[in-house]
Amino acid sequence: MTTAEIINHELPILKPSDTVGNALNWMEENRIGQLVVANEGKYSGIVSEEVLMNYDEDKQLSEVMLQFSEIFLYDYQHIYECLGLISKYYSGGIPLQIVGVVDEEQNFVGTITAADLYSKFAELLGSQEPGAVLVVSIKNRDYSLAEISRLVESDNAKILSSYYSGNTFLSNDSASLTLKINRESVTSIIATLERFGYIVEASYAHEPIESIEQERYNMLMKYLSV
Repeated sequence: MTTAEIINHELPILKPSDTVGNALNWMEENRIGQLVVANEGKYSGIVSEEVLMNYDEDKQLSEVMLQFSEIFLYDYQHIYECLGLISKYYSGGIPLQIVGVVDEEQNFVGTITAADLYSKFAELLGSQEPGAVLVVSIKNRDYSLAEISRLVESDNAKILSSYYSGNTFLSNDSASLTLKINRESVTSIIATLERFGYIVEASYAHEPIESIEQERYNMLMKYLSV
């Protein structure tokens, strides 16, 4: 998914001739603390509510200090790059809440908000879908998402999303693999993974996750009751 696909077309685009008062009113109306300024179709920078409060309301934005004038994204870039950019400038004097997007000819095409970006990532990661989350400890040299997916799918389940965290240059180092599974009952999946040598460090689900010993006990009781 590219940045062009998550542009917010509802936010107003400011011009240098707009006044500080108008900019503040639009920020309040849209419940956002920053807006993009574009001049004759070209991205100029961002104005922040915190900065505008120091100017008279009738002053034009052409007389106001713009921020992040060199910080923007191209419309063909992946949203992972957008997330990296916003995360990089999130901390600091004035956090980056929005990003300007331009095309290859440097023409301004729209704005992406941090809120819209986080919402889209939550959707892509399947966080809104019902299911369980497993955290698997694994050596870098043993990491194979294809193998782990096969084991999960052998239990009639699917991996909705995954996140791998580890040093890929040091094969002996331990890494962490977080899996979102499309099922809340994952006791048997944990058993399968551990049977093949994987260590499930943590599991999170709405349904209680039984221990392997408890599952075997329940199976024994079911067998004896037949």
